[in-house]
Amino acid sequence: MGMGNMKKTVYDSRARKYDSWYDRNPAVYTSEMGAIRKLMPPGIGKNAIEIGVGTGRFAAELGITHGLDPSASMLEIAARRGVWCIKGVSEALPVKSSSMELVLIVTSFCLMDAEPTLEEIYRVLTPEGSFIIAFVEKNSILGRKYRKKAPKSRFYMNISFRTTEDMISILEEHGFGDITVTQTLFKPLNLIREPEKAENGFGRGSFIVIMAKRMKNG
Repeated sequence: MGMGNMKKTVYDSRARKYDSWYDRNPAVYTSEMGAIRKLMPPGIGKNAIEIGVGTGRFAAELGITHGLDPSASMLEIAARRGVWCIKGVSEALPVKSSSMELVLIVTSFCLMDAEPTLEEIYRVLTPEGSFIIAFVEKNSILGRKYRKKAPKSRFYMNISFRTTEDMISILEEHGFGDITVTQTLFKPLNLIREPEKAENGFGRGSFIVIMAKRMKNG
């Protein structure tokens, strides 16, 4: 299922509630931000976009200027944070080819149609541009909890969970390489009271961040 319809039904009426979750869980948010920052390439300016930008929590904090999302109510909040908002879906990006040095996706790839989304990201990135994707690892503490909820949940039943190995594999199949991985969220969310330091690699953390380069001959 594409990101468009899913996010409209689940998120449009809940944008503020979704956004306030980060206020109620500051140590989790700071941990996630730290893992992403660890892989952010230096000197990314105006040619960067977060796909599935939501309320702009990550884009605004990371200095990513552009954000795309199908949810108008989410984008209203992102715009107030200074993000240049584009209404659209990941599978058909209204973005010029080879125009972005960095594309970011945080936890929303599981709602997107993977094949066309990755083809579109490859298209809009400059040669050797960077793609950073953050997601909940399928077999982690948090991933197992979400999958257990899935059969009874309108939200989780439509999510495609992936292992880190699967994610790396699908990235390589779509022309990405030079891959680096970090991880954080090593405990259940309710036990994370202080920000956790991101570690290289994967296998322990629930929140995985992968940075991959668009290869010239992908």
